[in-house]
Amino acid sequence: MTDFRRTEVSAPRSPDTGAAPAESVDDLPRWNLADLYKGPDDPAVETDLAWAQERAAAFSKAYKGHLAELSGDDLGKAVADYEAIGERLGRIMSFAGLKFAENMEDGASARFQQSMQERVTDISTLTLFFTLELNRIDDARLDAQMAESAALSRYAPWLRDLRAFRPYQLSDELEQALHERHVTGAAAWNRLFEETLAGMRFPVAGEELTLSSALNRLSEPDGEVRKAAAKAVGKGLGDNIKLFSLTYNTLVKDKAIDDKARGYPRPVSYRNLANQVEDEVVDALVTAVRESFPKLSHRYYKLKAKWFGVDQMDYWDRNAPLPTAADRKYSWDEARDTVLGAYGAFAPDMADIAKQFFDKRWIDAPPTAGKDSGAFAHPTVPSAHPYILFNFHGRSRDVMTLAHELGHGVHQVLAAPQGNLLADTPLTLAETASVFGEMLTFRALLERTTDRRER
Repeated sequence: MTDFRRTEVSAPRSPDTGAAPAESVDDLPRWNLADLYKGPDDPAVETDLAWAQERAAAFSKAYKGHLAELSGDDLGKAVADYEAIGERLGRIMSFAGLKFAENMEDGASARFQQSMQERVTDISTLTLFFTLELNRIDDARLDAQMAESAALSRYAPWLRDLRAFRPYQLSDELEQALHERHVTGAAAWNRLFEETLAGMRFPVAGEELTLSSALNRLSEPDGEVRKAAAKAVGKGLGDNIKLFSLTYNTLVKDKAIDDKARGYPRPVSYRNLANQVEDEVVDALVTAVRESFPKLSHRYYKLKAKWFGVDQMDYWDRNAPLPTAADRKYSWDEARDTVLGAYGAFAPDMADIAKQFFDKRWIDAPPTAGKDSGAFAHPTVPSAHPYILFNFHGRSRDVMTLAHELGHGVHQVLAAPQGNLLADTPLTLAETASVFGEMLTFRALLERTTDRRER
């Protein structure tokens, strides 16, 4: 419950200081994080940390070592108390993470996030015993506790998912050590990687572009611009290859050590278990996709090469627009109306929920330097609401990204009444909602297109 978790991170699309969106960056909406906290210096942050510290200490004193002895109702109350502490800490980390995502080059935001991560980790260490001890309760005993208590049985789905990890649970001492070292381990390496990428600039046609700005040039109609951008990105990343290689290899080894200690059969097993899907199902999916390469992706790129009049395409032309494609730019209002219209045609209630994101400033859209270069919808906590971050350039793909993230956002709003523990969802379900929203919008765009070649 201490992680700043993103429900979805899509391909980079972002700050483009060269190819401007359909309107000024200043005209695009910025999110208002005041629904979480007014700012890093908001007294409510310290108040909530103190509340969580006090509640976590009392929680540990009341329940540690006694869970199996509790009645069903008392255990249900314990889960509810654990959920409340987790939600308060989740609010703090959501705010810190979103502030950092606004501008990863801002030292104050980076320091605030690091400080909050350390303090939240310290507090959550006091409640770490709870899930470990829950997993040690005998199945028959837990079934009896749930049978006698509606308060506890409400959490049955969460308990089921938690207990799926029982075979891979370590001793309490090792679990605590891993929990506490996360801040200086994988989290630190991830932060170093993100800050390094955010601070890099790539010279393209006399301009110093961010990584996502340079990658955005790979979709330009001019082949020389695409080539220059690809070469600049390759050189810039190559110049930092030692740092990136060390970061990657360290994270891989860190995971390998953890997986070996826990006994996961394969590197992908933890992720599949978290996504509530069997290894064999994922294997079948991967096999099917690989077998379809010749008739889908290979065929597509052969056709694209033919349309470009070449035998083989250069790597910087993979995302090039087709020669007959119109260079259409969308204003922010057009993008909003397109997505809301597509949602509303399917279900008016879906559009009404999505409209709140625009009306209440839950979206951060301008492509600004230092901003997270991807796109995500973050659920924050049920007592607040989700936020969406992406970088709007006015292209059709940005309209689709908006539709995708709003699919997550609508799902997160609808899930919030379930509470902090039950509202969480695996990616296998989360991506169903987002892709559904994306496809509604794609079909709406397709239906309004009359030119046969463009369709």
